[in-house]
Amino acid sequence: MQHRSPAAATASGAASTAAAMEPGVGGVEPAVTLDQVPRWSDPDQRLYTPSSSSATAEAADGGSEPAASAFLSFSDPLTGDDGGAAGGGCAGASRFPVDHEINSRIYLWRGHPWNMEVDAVVNSTNESLDEAHSSPGLHAAAGSGLAEECATLGGCRTGMAKMTNAYDLPARKVIHTVGPKYAVKYHTAAENALSHCYRSCLELLIENGLESIAMGCIYTEAKNYPREPAAHVAIRTVRRFLEKQKGKIAGVIFCITSSSDTEIYKRLLPLYFPRDKQEEETAVSKLPADVGDENGETVIDERKIRIRPLPAGAADRTVATAPLDLPLESGLASRSTFKLDSYLDPSFMSLIKDPDLRRKEQWGKSSQAQKRFNYARLLGYGDIGFPPLSAAEEYSLHSRYLAKANSLNLSEIAEMKIIYRGGVDSEGRPVMVVVGAHFLLRCLDLERFVLHVVKEFEPLIQKPYTIVYLHSAASLQPQPDLGFMKRIQQILGRKHQRNLHGIYILHPTLGLRTAILGMQLLIDGEVWKKVVYVDRLVQLFRYVPREQLTIPDFVFQHDLEVNGGRGMIVDPRTKHIYQRPSG
Repeated sequence: MQHRSPAAATASGAASTAAAMEPGVGGVEPAVTLDQVPRWSDPDQRLYTPSSSSATAEAADGGSEPAASAFLSFSDPLTGDDGGAAGGGCAGASRFPVDHEINSRIYLWRGHPWNMEVDAVVNSTNESLDEAHSSPGLHAAAGSGLAEECATLGGCRTGMAKMTNAYDLPARKVIHTVGPKYAVKYHTAAENALSHCYRSCLELLIENGLESIAMGCIYTEAKNYPREPAAHVAIRTVRRFLEKQKGKIAGVIFCITSSSDTEIYKRLLPLYFPRDKQEEETAVSKLPADVGDENGETVIDERKIRIRPLPAGAADRTVATAPLDLPLESGLASRSTFKLDSYLDPSFMSLIKDPDLRRKEQWGKSSQAQKRFNYARLLGYGDIGFPPLSAAEEYSLHSRYLAKANSLNLSEIAEMKIIYRGGVDSEGRPVMVVVGAHFLLRCLDLERFVLHVVKEFEPLIQKPYTIVYLHSAASLQPQPDLGFMKRIQQILGRKHQRNLHGIYILHPTLGLRTAILGMQLLIDGEVWKKVVYVDRLVQLFRYVPREQLTIPDFVFQHDLEVNGGRGMIVDPRTKHIYQRPSG
């Protein structure tokens, strides 16, 4: 990164800002790299002191804008005219202490993000992802390809985010997110939905191995979200996210396009990203009372479970008279427990067991009932006696697994290369490759593997797709039983069953064919009847072109050993030619 003097940096920033605000001047705007954007912790962002009222006046007269440290000169609506006495914050330890490592990742830029040369830029749009409701100037700068790809995504829910290519933009990717509509009555819900927008964008960034992101204001006038409360949500959400993931993100650029937003961000950034102890101490009295939880979301007191303390002696009297097996509903409880009920929060009394725990118990009971007739267990195929799920139960189960998978780092499972994305089959359907020999059951956490499967399959099962299973040299590895396979199938849900075109199994063994027959008879005939057995690599390439598959070398070697010397195979990745001797 180039080091500039404060004066040069200020002049450069002013020139870049002027160019960004005048897109019609000078033709096509040059791409702006991260090195050219003022860093929040840079000295040139601190040229103004709290007493620099002249600098503020100069900015009002059309000169350069005051730097971030001049936020004390602005009239602060959080404190009013009393200089902080009315602030919502409480005296004491700062909730956002100075963190120079985090501050070094924050940038403030006046202008649209479309000419930023970063890994990803954020587009604030609607649930249909259409061009008319996207951020101004995005589609014109990106070209027609962006709208065409957005049309294939199937929309996006409020608070969520989806990623596309950036096409003609200098950035690598565009992350699209849908901000909430604002109403005073639903203020808390809108705050949390907006916080989720920013967090979803950042999560999508690191999930795809990207490090820098330019974010405009996701809240828009069309959705009536007040500018300053929305800026609080945006800044504190980014701060909380960086506290956990700062090692994976190189830069977050707040892009602002109006003088009012500039003034708001320069006042609020020191509250959440203080650069020294003076700003940290000042922020204590200026921060609002509610700055959210560890993720930046608003804490809803009504949803907390509270148990009031019993008066002395009340607990003993109550327990002595209460029956042992009380139902959970308080209306069915004995009248002798009225004292205990009066001290329990109603929200606590309405709690039910975790849905996954209830389902596990149901499976256990059903399995116990079928033990005597569980022929699959006797044959060594495992326990498949748990009951089938309804469509609603499968959807709920899949949603919970997917949410958990997206919240975890499963890189150690991905590195085992048990499953990975291939190209497309001969008819253009996406392909998922499964390598049986890599399934090291003895050193694999099956629960984390299931989460990895759900996460990897999610983009594919939305439309027709194909599975290629390489059973080459896998007969020596212990394989999961039918109960495990049935569990994965239920978690993936009916969309997986409906959109699966076929399962091509290379180098099947007699044991595998027997297991597949068992799955057809005992688990799901609809899915497992789509199996196609392939004995040779050349046969597999009729269904999936060889250039669409990354195949481990041992698979080629196994094919040579099993099938002998006819023809030859060329690995398109390594260009290695495997010649089969004739005869």
